[in-house]
Amino acid sequence: MDNQKIIDEVMGGGLRVLNRIADSPLVERLGLEARAQRLVYQGAKRAAETAAKAAKRRSPKRSGDRSSKPRKFDLNLSEEQQLMRDTLRRFADDLMQPAAREADDRSAPPDDFVDTFAELGAIAMAVPEEMGGAAEQVSAVSQMLIVEDLARGDMGLAYAVLAPLSFANALVHWGDADQRARLLPSLLEGDTTASVAVVEPHPLFDPSEPRTTAKKRGTDFVITGEKSMVALAECAKWFLVAADIPKTGPRFFVVDADASGVEVTKEPAMGLRSAGLGHVKLDKVRVGRESILGGETALKAQGGAAYDEAVNRARIAWGAMALGTSQVLLDYAIPYCNERIAFGEPISHRQAVAFMIADIAIEIESMRMLVYRAASRIDAGLACQREAYLARTLCSDKAMQIGTDGVQLLGGAGFIKDHPMEIWYRHLRSVAVMDGNLLL
Repeated sequence: MDNQKIIDEVMGGGLRVLNRIADSPLVERLGLEARAQRLVYQGAKRAAETAAKAAKRRSPKRSGDRSSKPRKFDLNLSEEQQLMRDTLRRFADDLMQPAAREADDRSAPPDDFVDTFAELGAIAMAVPEEMGGAAEQVSAVSQMLIVEDLARGDMGLAYAVLAPLSFANALVHWGDADQRARLLPSLLEGDTTASVAVVEPHPLFDPSEPRTTAKKRGTDFVITGEKSMVALAECAKWFLVAADIPKTGPRFFVVDADASGVEVTKEPAMGLRSAGLGHVKLDKVRVGRESILGGETALKAQGGAAYDEAVNRARIAWGAMALGTSQVLLDYAIPYCNERIAFGEPISHRQAVAFMIADIAIEIESMRMLVYRAASRIDAGLACQREAYLARTLCSDKAMQIGTDGVQLLGGAGFIKDHPMEIWYRHLRSVAVMDGNLLL
């Protein structure tokens, strides 16, 4: 491929992504037109520079040239990621936070809220162009940023809007051609009636050993079990169900919500109430072999590598959820403690209060490093089981502590509904029991 073709290829992909975001109706609604236009211009310049460098890198090397230098560890966001982050944070601050209290009280997201989020094009940006989406390259880091920024608005609402995105991600990463052709088009057109069902209602649940089973019956499978804490359960048309095939291992099945034996009931919980949580009972639900995510290839694969990868991604995603909510808690607690006067001075002047705030900030940074590192290893094509587990372990433990400290910093005000602290406390407590149901 000559240099001009390389330049056209790299520039075209980057500009398609930028223009897709800039053209989103919500960019105008949230007042980000000037920012979007500026980033398209800056992105064009940067794309040209990047393309020129790519062409140079891909040109034939002269004898004696050294191999390319190792990549530097760089936490800077690309222009596309920064625009996405600006848009999502504005969406979280302006639309999600004001709706969080009412949604929590009614145990469901506001009407049309999930469809409004779909207007941002998040699903299209998660689906490669060759599958009908708008993504030049699907990035786990970008997906993690989406999760983190939405959790900043409200973790429950974030869980609701991310349920169909998780379903789409699963199709992209592990679905076969027939499943993608059948299900992806409606998701890309804004259909948000899909969810993921992995978590089960029993103590010490381990997603790698689900008790829900899928037993062979002729050419079909019969699924029996229960799933809990499923987002948008009552309105979902499709569930991605994790079930264990005896002597084969766990796999995902695409299950029609209207199938015989599927029973869905509301399941309001302590946290994440605004996600419209539900309990899904599967009583001898018969599905065909084509319902196995990935088809015959996934069924015959040794060790269930795709399923293990999904578990790792879910753990990173819930770490990002904890990170986003912990950050907004800290951002709320600092000005409150600076403005709350006790005994003639702000309570932040008290050493115990200052140290507690500092500890929260330190823990958030440690959470951020583990979550970002685990996601970056996926993009680099490296194993991430260890890093994903470490991120989940730290984030679930520290999320509970940060939630408790947040309530403590506000004192009695942290215990009442006049402040959002009690919602954040309940959300952060839920991270420890959510090991699945959300796929980057």
